[in-house]
Order: sequence, then C-alpha cells, then structure tokens
Amino acid sequence: MELIAGGQYDDFRDEVQTWLAEHLVGEFAAHRGVGSPTDDTAWDVRIAWEKELSDGRWLGLTWPTEYGGRGVGLAEEIIFEYEYARAAAPARVNTQALELLGPTLLAHGSDEQKARFLPKILAVEEMWGQGFSEPGAGSDLAAVRTKAALDGGEWHIEGQKVWTTFGDRADWLYVLCRTDPDVSLRHRGLTLLLVPVDQPGVEIRPIANIAGSEEFSECFFNDARTTEDMVVGGVGNGWPVVMSTLSRERGSALMPMQLSVEREVGELVEKARRTGALDDRRLRQRLVDALIGVHIMRSTNLRVVSDMLDPRTSGSATTAAATASKLFASTHHQRLGELAVEIEGAEAVFGDDGESARKLFLLSRAETIYGGTSEIQRNIIAERVLGLPR
Repeated sequence: MELIAGGQYDDFRDEVQTWLAEHLVGEFAAHRGVGSPTDDTAWDVRIAWEKELSDGRWLGLTWPTEYGGRGVGLAEEIIFEYEYARAAAPARVNTQALELLGPTLLAHGSDEQKARFLPKILAVEEMWGQGFSEPGAGSDLAAVRTKAALDGGEWHIEGQKVWTTFGDRADWLYVLCRTDPDVSLRHRGLTLLLVPVDQPGVEIRPIANIAGSEEFSECFFNDARTTEDMVVGGVGNGWPVVMSTLSRERGSALMPMQLSVEREVGELVEKARRTGALDDRRLRQRLVDALIGVHIMRSTNLRVVSDMLDPRTSGSATTAAATASKLFASTHHQRLGELAVEIEGAEAVFGDDGESARKLFLLSRAETIYGGTSEIQRNIIAERVLGLPR
C-alpha cells in the first residue's frame, strides 16, 4: 500500500467519495453491487451508470487527456477502484475496452487508431468484445485457426471464436487471426485485427450459462472484412501484442473484481452472524481464511500493477506475477462461493434469499477457465518461475 500511503492523495480520495455519494442515488443506488465482468444483469441500468461515470471523467483515469482520460497516475486509479468497490457501485459493462483493449491500443496502436477508438470507449459510445479463444484453442492461443488474408485493401476473415464476453453487445471485436499459415513456429504469423460487428460476414450467437445469464457468445466469421489499417502492432506481431493484453487480463484488469470480493466476504460474515452460522467453529475458521485470502489478493494485485509500470521489471517476471495473482484469485473465489452456499443452506438452492450466494457459486465455477485455465497458469509458473522443463 506504499503507493497510496500518506496524505498526498487525500484531496483525490475526497473527490471520489463525494462524487459517488452524490451520483450513486436513485436507480443506481437500487442496483448496488449488481453484475460483474461476466454477468449481464441490469444491463441498461449499468450502461446508464457507465455514461454517468463518463460524464464525471472517471473512466480511463490514467489515459492521456487528449483521448478523454485524466492522465493521472496509478495511485489515483487504485484509490478510485477501492472507493468504487467500497461503495458497491454497479459493475462496469465495457471492461473489455476499458481494461484490455484500451491499454493495448495505448501500447501498440497507431496514432490514428487511438484517436479513432479511445474517445468513443470513454464516452461509452462503442462496446467491444474479445475474439481470442476458439473451440480448439482455448488457453493455447498459439493454436488459433481463424485466418485472415489481405485482398484489395481489406482483410478477409474466416473462422470461429468462442467464449466472447458480452459479444452479443459488442460493436467491435478485437480478433487474433492467423495471417501467415506457412511459418514453422505456431506463435508466429499471427495478427490482431479490429473488426466491426455490423456486417454480413459476422454472426454472433449468445451462450446461456448455468446461472441463466448469456454473457458469453460464439462468433462466426464468413468472409468478414475490415480495412487494411485495422492491424494492431503490425502484421505478424499478434503474439506479443496479445500477451501484453493477457498480462492485464490476469493482472490489473482483475482489480475491480478482486476488490468486490472483499465486500462479498463482509456481507457473508454479517449473514453468518445473523443466522448463527458464526457459532460453528469450522465455518468461523473458513470465514477467517476467506478474509485472509482477500488481503493476499489485494497485496499481490498491487504488486502486479506496480510491476507492470516499473521499467526495471522484466516482462517475464510481470507475466509470472500476474499469472500467480489470477490463479489464486480464481480458486479463492470458488471456495468463497462454496462457503456462501453452505452458510445459506437450503435457501441457496431453493429460496429467493439465497440468490446472491447461488449466483456467486455458479458464476465462480468458470473463473478457473476464462482468462487462461488454472492448468495453464500452473504451467507458466512452473516454467517461468521455478525453471522446470516444459
């Protein structure tokens, strides 16, 4: 917490708290804590809330001012996320653009791409989805088979993507394609393309999950097209570009979700106190373990974020730290869901009062899969941290 220690950020913290108190009212207040990066509950309310955040210039805090950001530092962003989570504000909806694509464009995009897309992201005028995983290439992105060929100033795209979060809400997709099928190494010959959804060659089919939500989608490309200039980071350079995106997905982009876990633990403790479950020594110990896990998540996430911005930290070290953070957070959240269902008892299965515990349990099952499976995360740690053979 050294990044935000002392009184130098008190004015900014007061500004955040005051704004949230004044604007998180009415329908927004009635939807406190609603949704998640993988839950489309109360979508229209959350869109309206995100536009409210945009009007207050609370989106893309660290982005340059010329694109609509504030150009502030990491400490301010962390403070905002903590206060946002503490206020239980509705989950933001365009996280694919705000947390993943936007930083990728800032690092690898052309000046024209930044000017074209970043202001519209911050204005909540365009939604984005990620086209990485495929039926035969989930965590192993080097195996992608969606192909793109340049012809007449346009990229022609053929293939299929799956598990595209909020894909049915997206105006654009950022799609990893194989543009050179003849290279000997699989991770070469890949290119990241920006593809408009509203065209005959793109078909998106929502996928219902076990919690009854349809946040995931399948995306089919049948001679889908995008212009030649919609390449991020250069033709054939898709692998390092995508790796930088994934390091954020497994690191700093998890911060809002991880901070909300702290609130979930607090609510679960209060529930256990009201129902008498806190008197059970075994459940009480598991609640203590859950709270300890929250503090571990917080400290490791801060370290990952600071490492990502420290030029002295190597890329492989940052990736390994982000991987460890993601692995711990996803497994810990699953255990929390299991504990919530046990504390709620039959209500979690049959009653309306147990809806939050039920949804926590069901949605957390996917967390050890999306963003890279836990098996892949352990392989990365074994190879890059422990030096074990492939």
